[in-house]
Amino acid sequence: MNELVKIKSHDHGLVEVSLNRPDKMNAITPDMFDALIAAGEALIHQSGLRCVVLRGEGKAFCAGLDLSNFDDLRSGTSKLNTDKLMERTHGDSNRFQRVATVWRDIPVPVIAACHGVVFGGGLQIALGADIRLITADAKVSIMEMKWGLVPDMAGMIYLRELMRSDVARDLIYSGRILSGTEAVELGLATRVSADPIAEALHYAQEVTQKSPQAIRAAKRLLNSWSIKDDASLLLAEAHEQGHLIGSAEQLEAVMANLEKRAPHFVDPT
Repeated sequence: MNELVKIKSHDHGLVEVSLNRPDKMNAITPDMFDALIAAGEALIHQSGLRCVVLRGEGKAFCAGLDLSNFDDLRSGTSKLNTDKLMERTHGDSNRFQRVATVWRDIPVPVIAACHGVVFGGGLQIALGADIRLITADAKVSIMEMKWGLVPDMAGMIYLRELMRSDVARDLIYSGRILSGTEAVELGLATRVSADPIAEALHYAQEVTQKSPQAIRAAKRLLNSWSIKDDASLLLAEAHEQGHLIGSAEQLEAVMANLEKRAPHFVDPT
């Protein structure tokens, strides 16, 4: 993978994805957009995948868009192709939105480990993860308004599912910086962690010991929360459970618990 994004495979189908511009607090460049999308889309189809940890190298998760992009916009040399924002290049998403939406399309849980600064586009990338662990002293901001912009990397759909409308409006209009603790209180992060990278890897290892079929079914259901009505979601829930109950994998989960041993699961193709 491009040096801007590092991929590390661990045992039992755990993959670690690292934003790798530590000298720039992992600020996003056009090439980094492409590298992140390529990494995420490769994982969608990776056999044996059970869990993903998304993190930043160095002192920060991600400082948002690299400010040099604004200089390039002024000079007319930008590689951001902002004239193509309306193009749906990746399903429902454009290229910029795909950097966040790709993590939801990965069929297994994605845990974001957040520390340092988590600003603007960096926050929206983290919002695409299933779970966000964050240090208490992290600095978090929906910062686009500072630069005369709005959140446009799928932030609107993820903020809608995480918080009240008035809270989201406050954070978007003001662009104020929150601590990691306040980000948890307001719904932007899942919980505070003294060492989010270590905790995310430990959490992910535990997920890899769960039924792969059940984990994937749960993510499909969770992804449909905001798009299905009650009747459709009830039907989808029954459909997923019907495939799981009595299957060889579900029986193995039961027996492993009863016999107090590690389960032996076969990864789905």
